[in-house]
Order: sequence, then C-alpha cells, then structure tokens
Amino acid sequence: MAQKPFKDCEQVKKEIGIWGLRTDMCICLGLLFALIGIIGEALKIDLRLAPISWFLLAVLFGVLSTGPHVHLAIARSLFGMEPERKNK
Repeated sequence: MAQKPFKDCEQVKKEIGIWGLRTDMCICLGLLFALIGIIGEALKIDLRLAPISWFLLAVLFGVLSTGPHVHLAIARSLFGMEPERKNK
C-alpha cells in the first residue's frame, strides 16, 4: 500500500512555502542573468561571458524552475483536496 505524500495540512503548508521560495529564486536568477546580458550588450561592457551565454544561463534557470513549479502545484492541489475529504 502506498504512503500518503503528506501527513497533515501543516506539512503541506510548509512544503508550499519551501517550494514557492525555490521557484521564486530560480525565476529571479533567470531574469537577473537575462538583464545582465542585455545591459552588458547595450553598454558594450565586457562581462567575461558573451551575451548569448547570459541568455543561455537565463534559459537554464527558467527550465530548472519547472521542477519546483510542479512540486508546488502538487502541494497546492493536495492542500485544496484535503478539506474536501474532511467534509465528506
């Protein structure tokens, strides 16, 4: 028999907070890398990496943020379904 993914609502709330923070960090880093590449190219500043490298870093962090997004969506879904089970 499979175990329940979360033991209680408090654990779900904790997971939502943790994975929400990780998602926000990945998105912010992706945006930061994109802005660094754009600003560096516009001002002709040597940033040790080519602008395309900054863009690829931004894309990488955008893709890496999908894992925390999925986990966050599952946790929110389970948090929403738990009160329905208790009402029945």
